[in-house]
Formats: sequence, structure tokens, C-alpha cells
Amino acid sequence: MSAKPEAAEDGAAKAPAKSKKMLIIIVGAVLVLALGGGGAFFYISKQRAAAAEEGEDAPTSKAADHGKPKAPPAYLPLDNMVVNLADPGGERVAQVGITLEVTDAHAADTVKAFLPTIRSGILLLLSQRTAEELLKPEGKQQLAKDILRETSVPFGGGDAAEHDDGAAAKKKKTKAKSDHAVFPVIGVLFSSFIIQ
Repeated sequence: MSAKPEAAEDGAAKAPAKSKKMLIIIVGAVLVLALGGGGAFFYISKQRAAAAEEGEDAPTSKAADHGKPKAPPAYLPLDNMVVNLADPGGERVAQVGITLEVTDAHAADTVKAFLPTIRSGILLLLSQRTAEELLKPEGKQQLAKDILRETSVPFGGGDAAEHDDGAAAKKKKTKAKSDHAVFPVIGVLFSSFIIQ
């Protein structure tokens, strides 16, 4: 009978040793996971802090501007204009469709109030061009720039800034660029361009 109690004691001794090993493995795994999670949290928080600090110091870039919702521009189509060109003989005509790009819908309403003046100025610009000028891409680009300048005349821009000289002209140009509320038309688009 004495053999059986010794065997029971060996089995009881082996069971606590096995559970101790299992407990050490579990505690070790939990520590590794906790240290890994803490390290990841520390690393991510450092990255976010560096990005926030860089964002405060760096000037706003176009990439940062894309994240902010911006109101899309509004477009104001004008009726097609037909005008005699300045070619010798006066037989050449141009039919031009123009769409004005304005800052927003409120600006479109403001521009509509001055539309007769703007159309008249555009017709005068077109009538001073020759077919040869308007057939070249550079001529069309220059016409778009001139039309943009002409659309700013009712709002206090245009020819007045060109007649000043030196630093005063530069100062007015930078002021005009920074203040779009004064000049609501920001672009000129051609919807049709026919020369006959």
C-alpha cells in the first residue's frame, strides 16, 4: 500500500510544476503585448505631435487646402457676340461665346448688374482685333486677359492701374490680387470662337 501514496504524491507534484510553467508563459505573453501596445501608442503620439508642430510652423500648402471645403466658382455665360473685325475691307467677322468665371453665386448677381457695360467693353475689344491675331493661340490668350481686365473696370480696376508708374502700379496690382471681393470676375472662358 505504501507504493500507491508515493505515486499520488508524484502526480500532485507534477501538476503544480506544469501549472507554474503555464502561468509564467501567460504572464510573459501579457507583458510582451502590454509593452508592444505601449510602445506603439508612444510612437504614434510622437508622430502626431510632430505633424501638429510642423503644421503650425509650415505655411499653408495646396495639399492642406484640398482638405478644407471650398465653394466652387460660379459661371456666368454671356450671349454670343458677333462683331466686325479690324481687317482691311471690313469683311471679316467673329462670333464669340464667352463665359465669365466668378468667385461665387453672389458675385454673379453683382456682375449681372454691370453686364451691359461689360458686354459693350468686350465688343469694343473684339472690334479692334484682326482675324490674323485671333486665329493664333497667343491672340486668344491675350484677348482673354484683356477681357478679364475689361470686366474689372466697373469695379474700379482695369485701365486706371495701367496709367500709374513705378511702385504705385505694383502696389495696386498686389492689392487687386489679394482682394477678390473688389474684382468678382476671376476667369474668362471661350465657349465658341468662329471667325469668317
